[in-house]
Amino acid sequence: MTVGHPYGHKQAYLLPYLLPVTIKPNGHDMSYARNELYAYIGLSAVTPTQYIVSMAMAIAIRSGATFCSVWAATQPWQRLVVDRRRRPLQQPYSFATISTQLRWMIHSTSHKNGAVQAAATEAELDDEVLLEAPAQFRIYKSGRMDRLNEPTLSPPGLDEATGVTSRDVVLDADTGVSVRLYLPKLPDHHSPTKLPVLVFFHGGAFLLGSADDAAYHNYVNALAAEAGVLAVSVDYRLAPEHPLPAAYDDSWAALRWAASAQDGWIAEHGDLSRLFLAGDSAGANIVHDMLLRAASNDNSPRVEGAILLHPWFSGTTAVEGEPPAASKVTGMLWSYACPGAVGGADDPRMNPLAPGAPALEKLGCVRMLVTAGLADGLAARNRAYHDAVAGSGWRGTAAWLGSEGEGHVFFLGKPGCENAKQLMDRVVAFIAGA
Repeated sequence: MTVGHPYGHKQAYLLPYLLPVTIKPNGHDMSYARNELYAYIGLSAVTPTQYIVSMAMAIAIRSGATFCSVWAATQPWQRLVVDRRRRPLQQPYSFATISTQLRWMIHSTSHKNGAVQAAATEAELDDEVLLEAPAQFRIYKSGRMDRLNEPTLSPPGLDEATGVTSRDVVLDADTGVSVRLYLPKLPDHHSPTKLPVLVFFHGGAFLLGSADDAAYHNYVNALAAEAGVLAVSVDYRLAPEHPLPAAYDDSWAALRWAASAQDGWIAEHGDLSRLFLAGDSAGANIVHDMLLRAASNDNSPRVEGAILLHPWFSGTTAVEGEPPAASKVTGMLWSYACPGAVGGADDPRMNPLAPGAPALEKLGCVRMLVTAGLADGLAARNRAYHDAVAGSGWRGTAAWLGSEGEGHVFFLGKPGCENAKQLMDRVVAFIAGA
């Protein structure tokens, strides 16, 4: 990463959990306390639960930090041939199990004024690493991405702690798109009681994650048990192998499948008049897209409530209170997941507040809950989204919950902390109608 510093521009290596930031100008080490760094960009000290967006923002040191200026424009776009059904080639990423020794690096792509060395060959440029998390993933300027981690996966079945039973259903054998269903323990096996149906979309910047990732499996298990819902966790295709709108299209297909009650569990135990959508980060972004599709498509399912947990939205211009680095980094990641986006980070799917974006009054749900970690660099934009929805002509009701001192999707890695319990309680109450 190029760092603005009086001693010159060199790479900065960050070990943001336990170690200080170390900058090496002209070969001399200079260490800065991590909390000073995070305070500058509007974040609290990171915990092992913060994922790619918050962590990437942490490496935008001072206003002198620059990213690869040709990130979004690099051509040709190279897509990996990946079988979504084969786990060794499509490894998910567990945000809750990130090593505390994780080192983030953004590599400088230039020497002076961002100009690439003239002698560099096209092959060398294609192999140039832009962003790397050792033992996790590596992103190249060509658009290629290597997933290096060996994630913790949880198989479906009976969860002894919660009494929830889960199983997987493949929706499309050609693409490998599937869902994981969660059925909480019923008072009586033959009870006529019907349960609300909640469709959940995992996060991961559209690049990482899966329904069987241990962090998400555990969270949806707990949510199904505490809220008493029949949950449907969607395992959509990931970018860059499947650039957007693949994840949106897969999620829409899964939502319509769930609402059709083709599955025996949903037909027997689900009450589709109480249909909820929920997701974290990029998954909450998907929820927003689903609400617009539900409002504009004939015979769409009626959605009672939408729960946006720390939604991932961005834009080319920072909103009030948003660290400038936030929009830069999230915009970079968005362009990687959606290289054909019109307007870059101001594409309406990433920036619902952008000029020309679909009117928020058209959102297809009755109630909405928007949440944020107030120490997250995305919190200001999360609040701006909530306020815009509440202030639009939308006829529903919008609620807000901010968790003091917490970072992005903290509840995945710290489910037992007090703020995570309060968040779960609020989600449960929202589903119950409170």
